[in-house]
Amino acid sequence: MIAPRVVAMSLLLALAGCGHEAAAPVVETVTAGPLLLSVHGDGELKSAKSTPLMVPGSQWAERQLAWALPEGSPVRKGELIARFSAEQGKLELAQAMVDLERNALARAGKEGDLATGRGRVAVDLSQVGTQLGIARRYADADIDTIARNEVLDAVQDVRFLGTKQDTLQWRQGQLGHRGGAELAVLDAQRATYTINAKRRQDDLDALELRAPHDGVLMLAANWTGDKPQVGSSLRAGFEFGSLPDVSAMEVELSLPQLEAQGLKAGDTVLLAPVGRPGQAITTKLSWVASGAKVRSRQSPVKYVSMKAPVPATAVRDFRLVPGQRMRAQVQLFKAASALSVPNIAISSEDGKSFVQVLAGRELQRREVVLGARGTARSQVLKGLRVGETVLLTRMNDDEDKAEAVDAATQDQKKDEA
Repeated sequence: MIAPRVVAMSLLLALAGCGHEAAAPVVETVTAGPLLLSVHGDGELKSAKSTPLMVPGSQWAERQLAWALPEGSPVRKGELIARFSAEQGKLELAQAMVDLERNALARAGKEGDLATGRGRVAVDLSQVGTQLGIARRYADADIDTIARNEVLDAVQDVRFLGTKQDTLQWRQGQLGHRGGAELAVLDAQRATYTINAKRRQDDLDALELRAPHDGVLMLAANWTGDKPQVGSSLRAGFEFGSLPDVSAMEVELSLPQLEAQGLKAGDTVLLAPVGRPGQAITTKLSWVASGAKVRSRQSPVKYVSMKAPVPATAVRDFRLVPGQRMRAQVQLFKAASALSVPNIAISSEDGKSFVQVLAGRELQRREVVLGARGTARSQVLKGLRVGETVLLTRMNDDEDKAEAVDAATQDQKKDEA
């Protein structure tokens, strides 16, 4: 670790007549040594492959939660997670069955009406046919053997009965077409009632929720933040919870934007459960968000999200569960030997970085090229050499600079002596 030499002088010069008092300079000697730049934060353990668990049923059917496993319970594939009741569904199924019975009665009544109508038309056609045959015989009879008026009446009867027969035949055809259409309407209604009854029955058959695979049960909160409880009303198709896959766990971190500068996928992360620092886990960042976001309306601070996978062996050995808080140390830079300076010694101008270096009895403003930057220190790639003295406190007044140089020089001489 870098061993800076910090000089703090309580008094540089005797008090002058004006009572001017110089600030004690703080300097650091540049040395090469092990350098570790890291940021710390807390995150939540989550599953990268979480399976959503939906309330069973369809068409947003109403459910009441009758029983459920406690949140955080480990489950096996096919194990019962929750059981529901559906009293409203039973009433809707009973109503659907009543609709089917009514439809069957309506169809039977319609078929009876059609049969009666066809029978009446058939009787009328039979009578008209008989009368038409008699009328035709009289109309074709010899005028010498039958009175003339009877022949004329018979001719008129043939025309009337022929028209009546055509009308009855048309009515017979209309009964068939109209009756078929009315029966088709009833059949369509029956199909709708049948589908509705089947859906209601399926809803009643789907009152159990089972685990699709091994995992740990996590309940989902609604928009008010409440989680499902026994007796609460739920809708089919809504999220009941999730089943994280414990074989693919990860920690999601959110670090302030200023601290997360320079972090990238592949950086080393040291994890440990909160309260159990001895259970150390080493991993790497798998994803870093491209932009920072505000987490709360009450604070303008922006945070950068990132994720780091947790080995399955560590999850098993330390018995980690989803939702557990983890403490993380993200290593931005690590080297066995490197030069660095505190960030308070660095000033920026036009995209360049500068430090104040004590060279003999002169204070130089020198440009430096920085590498990795941490929250407290920054790596120096170019511009400084081992043994040089860097001023940590910025001094703009020439008199203060001269006094600081004298104080630092005297301190250096004392150290050399």
